Amino acid sequence: MKRLTTTFAATLATLALGALAFAAPAAAQGKGTVGIAMPTKSSARWIADGDNMVKVLKERGYTTDLQYAEDDIPNQLSQIENMVTKGAKVLVIASIDGTTLSDVLKQAHDKGIKVIAYDRLIRETPNVDYYATFDNFQVGVLQAESLLKGLGYPEKKGPFNIELFGGSPDDNNAYFFYDGALSVLKPLIDNGTLKIASGQTGMDKVSTLRWDGATAQARMDNLLSAYYTDKKLDGVLSPYDGLSIGILSSLKGVGYGSGSMKMPVVTGQDAEVPSMKSILAGEQYSTIFKDTRELAKVTADMVDASLSGKEPTVNDTKTYNNGKKIVPSYLLKPVVVDKSNWEAVLVGSGYYKPGQIN
Repeated sequence: MKRLTTTFAATLATLALGALAFAAPAAAQGKGTVGIAMPTKSSARWIADGDNMVKVLKERGYTTDLQYAEDDIPNQLSQIENMVTKGAKVLVIASIDGTTLSDVLKQAHDKGIKVIAYDRLIRETPNVDYYATFDNFQVGVLQAESLLKGLGYPEKKGPFNIELFGGSPDDNNAYFFYDGALSVLKPLIDNGTLKIASGQTGMDKVSTLRWDGATAQARMDNLLSAYYTDKKLDGVLSPYDGLSIGILSSLKGVGYGSGSMKMPVVTGQDAEVPSMKSILAGEQYSTIFKDTRELAKVTADMVDASLSGKEPTVNDTKTYNNGKKIVPSYLLKPVVVDKSNWEAVLVGSGYYKPGQIN
């Protein structure tokens, strides 16, 4: 009888452990689902953003629904509608076009779903609760300062021949990047230190739809053939690494970077691996590093606070007017990366492993 009792007790203990094993995931998933809408997998940075968001949120006990729309606006709209229908408690959205989501975000608001704009401001709707991003104006400032450093200004007085490229006109960040850069460059354009042979300035003329590298390459081809057959191009303001690679391809196509034709100073953003290799090869001059791991943590903090009835921490309540409201924001600091500091910043921080770049 004693052996039977012992066996019965052991069986109960096994069943109890099994029940706990089944209960543990349920408890971990008890915080609910966070829908994550990303624009495209064509850029390595958005893949990293999605992966980081999923990792951090799962560690905090949320389930996640990560979707990529491949820069197709109706596709992203449909994905977000499905997230709302399936009962997501929070939507984290890096929009393709920040003006196209008003209706679906009204539906989300009516269901009590919190909405966090992720690195791209969602415009023309009151139904955006918070915005997590980097200091986008400062990104442009840093790009312009790096361009001037590469040109050797102020030790070298110029004049320098440069051309300007902007980001996608449907991305609110593109205007902040451009305005930040022009806050530094415009006085030097006005006094003749910087010369733009094409005369093309302003986002209506220099923007690049969907941040497409091939589009940037084609425009650079046209600029070179129209304005630089008898003069040398010294620098290019490029707001994103994917554009920079296209611009560099165009420049190399007409002989820059070989023989006596020095490669123009070309800026960038996002510290993508191809551009980092280009920087080490002496082609692209610099890029801007934005640590998406930190952005994921800030966003997860906003999710936690929103769902617990607390006010998320923000550090900007003035800058980001989306046309309907000023969206409370948290801005992270960007960092310039070039040949001199890439290893300390990117490998030292653990963002890249040794050997990924060189």
